[in-house]
Amino acid sequence: MTHDVTRVTRVGAVDCGTNSIRLLVADVDPGTGALTDVLRRMEVVRLGHGVDRTGRIDPEAMRRTLSMAAEYAAQCRELGASAVRFVATSASRDADNADEFVAGVRDAFAHYGTAPEVVSGDEEAALSFRGATGDLRAAGIPGPYLVVDLGGGSTELVRGESTVEAARSVDIGCVRLTERHLHSDPPSEAELAAATRDVDDALDLAAERVPLEGVATLVGLAGSVTTVTAHALHLTEYEPGRIHLAALTPAEMVAACDSLVHLPRAERAALGFMHPGRVDVIGAGALVWREIVQRLAGLGVERVVASEHDILDGIALSVADADATTSRGPAA
Repeated sequence: MTHDVTRVTRVGAVDCGTNSIRLLVADVDPGTGALTDVLRRMEVVRLGHGVDRTGRIDPEAMRRTLSMAAEYAAQCRELGASAVRFVATSASRDADNADEFVAGVRDAFAHYGTAPEVVSGDEEAALSFRGATGDLRAAGIPGPYLVVDLGGGSTELVRGESTVEAARSVDIGCVRLTERHLHSDPPSEAELAAATRDVDDALDLAAERVPLEGVATLVGLAGSVTTVTAHALHLTEYEPGRIHLAALTPAEMVAACDSLVHLPRAERAALGFMHPGRVDVIGAGALVWREIVQRLAGLGVERVVASEHDILDGIALSVADADATTSRGPAA
């Protein structure tokens, strides 16, 4: 069968979270939903630095983030993206000076008329679920799935199979918990106990809306989970192809989490797969993931899968949907 290249839409997607800002430029076939990467990149800008404490985005964090937004916008233009969606999450939801952030992003992406969308936790969850589950179904990995998008300021838990059945966003993340509790290097047992209480309380809250029983596959997204997975796989460098859809037992994942939680920062930094921007927050990320894995294992889950495809892919697919609707024009 000949592939109809005229049907392919090239789109841009930006996910600006508490810790990192990521870009995906991809070709999407609206007929099949197949997504082919043109460019995928991630930079740690720490937009959420101090927001939990001050309620405002730090000026230097703002500068870093808007500078990278301008760079991403230029790459979208150079690569011929027809439309771009910029999704901003936890830090810009929480900050008093979010208007300055919105104005800066709007200016950077003026060519596209794009402004940052500060999505709700539920929409963030739905985008993550869509981005993560296509490859799972194609690979024959069984549902129901619990998809966990572990971010810097918040974590989304989404249950479903072909579509979202239930979702909840809770305010636990690697940056937020590090700033709130994990001040020693390595963290003290008292600090870890306080952070664990926060995570357990948040999971109790999530479980009020998202049923955790009867899940066939626990799926983890985002940098904390993929970094823990690299550790569990004993990688000497970061290899997305080996991490994506890697299936581990809960015991293997928990052991990798425990190791990273207790390592001093210098030893974390020496790991070949560790991004420099994650060194100080991976302990908290691993702690959150450990608690989630243990809770699901206690409910019978035997398969834990990491996905390199997440909200960024869901954003790209949503841009293609909107582009296709615009191309068809209004209904008769």
